[in-house]
Amino acid sequence: MKGQSIRCINVEELTAITDYMVIATGTSSTHLKALADTVSKSVKDAGQDVIGVEGKLQSEWILVDLGNVVVHLMLAPVRALYNLEELWNFQSRVESETDSENPAA
Repeated sequence: MKGQSIRCINVEELTAITDYMVIATGTSSTHLKALADTVSKSVKDAGQDVIGVEGKLQSEWILVDLGNVVVHLMLAPVRALYNLEELWNFQSRVESETDSENPAA
């Protein structure tokens, strides 16, 4: 079982909530539920704890909280709407702002 457009973002220096956020797109609500179940089972099989799973009823955005890792499983329109990659990508924003303040000659 595999999601699409999988992205892992290191946020350990940006928030105390978690160290990494993994974002993946699913093709349908059924696919998202299966992905969430697969993640949960794999983590438990590895001897780790799943802290919580949110959003399985609506199944447009399912969050699997593993403590140091939070997995966001989203339908494509929801992922595009919330754009978590841009929200948590402070480093590229800082670089862009610095570039615009000091343009190269």
